[in-house]
Amino acid sequence: MTEITSQNAQGLEAERVLIIDFGSQVTQLIARRVRESGVYCEIVPYNRVDDILDDFAPKAIILSGGPASVMGDNTPRAPERIFDLGLPILGICYGQQTMVAQLGGRVENATHREFGRAQMTAVASSPLLDGIWAEGESDQVWMSHGDRVIDLPEGFDVIGVSDNAPFAAIANEGKRFYAVQFHPEVVHTPRGADLIKNFTHKIAGCEGGWTMAAFRETEIQRVRDQVGDGRVICGLSGGVDSSVVAVLLHEAIGDQLTCVFVDTGVMRANEAEDVVTLFRDHYNIPLVHVDAGDLFLGKLHGASDPETKRKIIGATFIDVFEEEAKKIGGADFLAQGTLYPDVIESVSFDGGPSVTIKSHHNVGGLPERMNMKLVEPLRELFKDEVRALGRELGLPETFVGRHPFPGPGLAIRIPGEITPEKIAILQKADVIYLDEIRKAGLYDEIWQAFSVLLPVQTVGVMGDERTYDYVCALRAVTSTDGMTADYYPYSHEFLGNVATRIINEVRGINRVVYDVTSKPPGTIEWE
Repeated sequence: MTEITSQNAQGLEAERVLIIDFGSQVTQLIARRVRESGVYCEIVPYNRVDDILDDFAPKAIILSGGPASVMGDNTPRAPERIFDLGLPILGICYGQQTMVAQLGGRVENATHREFGRAQMTAVASSPLLDGIWAEGESDQVWMSHGDRVIDLPEGFDVIGVSDNAPFAAIANEGKRFYAVQFHPEVVHTPRGADLIKNFTHKIAGCEGGWTMAAFRETEIQRVRDQVGDGRVICGLSGGVDSSVVAVLLHEAIGDQLTCVFVDTGVMRANEAEDVVTLFRDHYNIPLVHVDAGDLFLGKLHGASDPETKRKIIGATFIDVFEEEAKKIGGADFLAQGTLYPDVIESVSFDGGPSVTIKSHHNVGGLPERMNMKLVEPLRELFKDEVRALGRELGLPETFVGRHPFPGPGLAIRIPGEITPEKIAILQKADVIYLDEIRKAGLYDEIWQAFSVLLPVQTVGVMGDERTYDYVCALRAVTSTDGMTADYYPYSHEFLGNVATRIINEVRGINRVVYDVTSKPPGTIEWE
């Protein structure tokens, strides 16, 4: 189990906010808003706060929402001692309710549950609402609660109300304790980010100096301190995460780094050529190109379950890395593109929404036989922060702005058994799809787009011939950080152009469909 510790924040700005997680599916959005305001923060499950609190030394604490009811038995609570530290605290939804209950107020099951849009009206002035709600003004907020506060602890006053929440926003100005019943972190609360910034800057006194330039400088020194004279091997996939890791490490330790690009045989067309050209020829980074397509396809033969395919690919990757490490004379460290959402999920408390770690995440350690330590320079960053770091490092936009493409690649874009014929068909369709997206100027508006070769064949008529070919599904979603996603609203004209090209140019496909599924917080890959 990977632990979140104060080591994650060493060398960063001293301004740190601790977010205590009670299991809300949008807790990560709180962290996004705090970081957008230029303040470093970390999320820790409520039952692990005591392990890191003293070393982390936060300037402020935020209590997240959660699915539990404070009316139930053995439901999550904040460590009592946080209320005696003299720190500013902001409670959100469940965080408000547990704060009130723990400090002597009362909470009840609401007669009318409140989910969705509501209007909150400010009834008093407060630093929390400064510049957002003047007294008497109303604005939209997003509610999601079945319980509500009915009696405030001593020292608290109401600063905002809604129709169904008479204590929608409360404050103990003397102790700098604040709480809201709504969710300021979601986009459906239009001024919510400003409220969070008021808390971090005006109330907690943070200046907001956490930037990618500062992170780059700090992380380079941290890598040098960790690696010393050791050698590092980095698995380079060509995606955003591994590309940024490679360039950052090369800047930090130069030729102590060797990158290994493994062509699994289930990658997009021309992927190997693009990666080798950029990193070997442009950046002059030591790069080993391993053409292992036959090995991977042999291991995948007969496998149809997506999780089985993921595990086969992951295990084979490790085998290849281990062999390449031996060839270069041994490596002391393995660099990985672990991101902060992966770390959060790996330590989620029992019963939380992310208790199961997806098998394609880069967390959980290495086989003991590899005898290598991990270097994970991106483990404090969200996806869009990685892109910002890539730009800070000078990576070309063609790589920084690339759509996410997971390690299993086409292996999970081809449900069912994988064959060389299916791979070739899907690669051709994918090239056409992405080409049309770029021609239409839509690539940067879309978070992720890809083609899927469905395990379905249909009868069709093309010209004077009957065909019995595959169905190709197209997927495109919009997102900011990959936590939530909505389908991209293509025009019928665009979809018609793409479908016509794929059917005309790719032998083996006679139907094209578009997937309009939206996804709640969680993975946005095709499962």
